[in-house]
Amino acid sequence: MARFRGMKAQLRSLLAGADQEEILARLAQLPAPELVGPLFSLLLAPGELVRWRAATALGATVARMAEETPEAARVVMRRFLWHMNEESGNIGWGVAEAMGEAMARSALLAREYHKNLASYVQCPECAIGDDNFLEHPPLRLGVYWALGRLGEARPELLAHVAPDLLRALGQEQGAQARGLVARALGLGRVAGARAALEALARAGDPVDIYRGGTLERTTLGALAREALQAVQQGHKERA
Repeated sequence: MARFRGMKAQLRSLLAGADQEEILARLAQLPAPELVGPLFSLLLAPGELVRWRAATALGATVARMAEETPEAARVVMRRFLWHMNEESGNIGWGVAEAMGEAMARSALLAREYHKNLASYVQCPECAIGDDNFLEHPPLRLGVYWALGRLGEARPELLAHVAPDLLRALGQEQGAQARGLVARALGLGRVAGARAALEALARAGDPVDIYRGGTLERTTLGALAREALQAVQQGHKERA
């Protein structure tokens, strides 16, 4: 227990004070299995930036485990899924974000778990089989961010969830959610999103986004315009 507390304190200090490249470089020197528990606990740490960096560091760590010991990485991914399940009695703060980071970095994990991630925002009326739709809006924000992160690395894996993201863009009430959905549609190169994104291009509602290891304030319109550019670039690449 003392070792766990010591590791957690060291990691909290690292996450708060270093940039993302240094964080990941330092963590890569440590055994991945020893990092999982402390990083998982830091998903609930004070300080939004520390929590975000803990989520992305945890995802990167699980991706490294997938290269070294794939079954051990699958165990962690199943732990993530359990924490996202209402029956677990937990609230999965930061879990979807860690899943998205892990899948962005690991082709193996992306192939095996991307549909699980998508299921949390899929239309409850349209879903076939178990309904995993997250009723709690703040948790859906994490999934939208994670889908965007996955699309950034593997846009082809967002094709099957594109109709649900388009639905969410029209139905979600808050600018934060709509901004993250717009980002996911853009990074997923969803051609059918062009008209919906154009309609939001002038929206000035503030949106906070975590990327590149930092938190930044932007607008819904700015994210929609970035998404449009990504969609257009994807069209050119396919032409």
